[in-house]
Amino acid sequence: MIERLQLENFKAFRQMGLPLAPLTLLSGVNAAGKSTTIQALALLRQSYDAGVLDHRGGLLLNGELVELGVGQDVLHENYADGGHEGRIFIAIAATIDGSERTWRVEYRPAEDREADLLQVPRPVSPSEVQQPPPKQSGLFGTGFQYLRADRIVPAVSYPKSYEMAVRRGFLGVRGEHTVNYLRARHEDRVSSPELRHPAAKSNGLLDQTEAWLREICPGVNLMAEDLRGTDMVRLSYGFGGTAGIKSSNIRYRPTNVGFGLTYALPIIVACLSAGPGRLVMLENPEAHLHPRGQTMLARLACRAVAAGGQLVIESHSDHVLNGVRLAVKDRVLTPNHVVLHYFDRNDDGEIEVSSPKIDSDGMLSQWPRGFFDEWDRALDRLLD
Repeated sequence: MIERLQLENFKAFRQMGLPLAPLTLLSGVNAAGKSTTIQALALLRQSYDAGVLDHRGGLLLNGELVELGVGQDVLHENYADGGHEGRIFIAIAATIDGSERTWRVEYRPAEDREADLLQVPRPVSPSEVQQPPPKQSGLFGTGFQYLRADRIVPAVSYPKSYEMAVRRGFLGVRGEHTVNYLRARHEDRVSSPELRHPAAKSNGLLDQTEAWLREICPGVNLMAEDLRGTDMVRLSYGFGGTAGIKSSNIRYRPTNVGFGLTYALPIIVACLSAGPGRLVMLENPEAHLHPRGQTMLARLACRAVAAGGQLVIESHSDHVLNGVRLAVKDRVLTPNHVVLHYFDRNDDGEIEVSSPKIDSDGMLSQWPRGFFDEWDRALDRLLD
């Protein structure tokens, strides 16, 4: 598990250190560093997958997970001097399973202004050789999932990739391989009792996915089909068969159903696929969902943590926050399982991070200015 993240001269942060937990919830004002935090972890994984995250390579800024531009784009504008003859360093450090590892690259203005591979400085002694990443950790191990805010939209068909969905088990950063993942793995057993929905017809992945999706839209069912002779698969929705509604054989294209179900589908599958030692990073899981659906996804995410996974979630939703608080109150998680970070900018434009504590009753130790307080502010004005 990742227990701490530290950044130096990286994008929004000159210096920043954040503790992480089995469930870390990032919230705050726009352009205050929430995405930077997740992107730093994604950058490590991207560089690892490309085979450059060691003493011979560095950080690959553009790839499958993130597209950060060139060296000049990721260097903090008021960067800290490296203290070695004016050399400039960008560093990401992660404490994983009690061991801290630092990946430090040198920014060379003459070369890296337009480079998207930032290289590690040449070691001058054996102690400066950077350690390889731990292969079995959630960040660098199997089962890693990262779903960005710009997820797939309703479409007639989706890509069919054996490499991504079957061999690697990766849903894609936009969830674009989720439909093929479900098609290929629909009978995979959801083994953790914490994740099983009591209303599901079986413990199979597809039945469990449908059951959780019905928390958003009662009566919905899914069908993931192979389009023979093509490199595409098709998703369709049906309705009926629950709550006294007569079943129907009519199938509907995602384009005729709306954004909410398709946006939520990768989130549900990622959580159901989580387990011991697996890392899932989610951006804005609440997108296009009504409040009950947002709370449900938070509840499922907490159950994925209870099943042994680690989740890092960026959210602007008070319903997601309250779903986490209720999970603690209901003893799904303990307070030690959860870390909350709120990112804000002070009057000088500098980023500040507040970290309210959550107790066993789901109550918070503090409510920083702007921390999910807009409802109370609006209510005060209405009652004035």
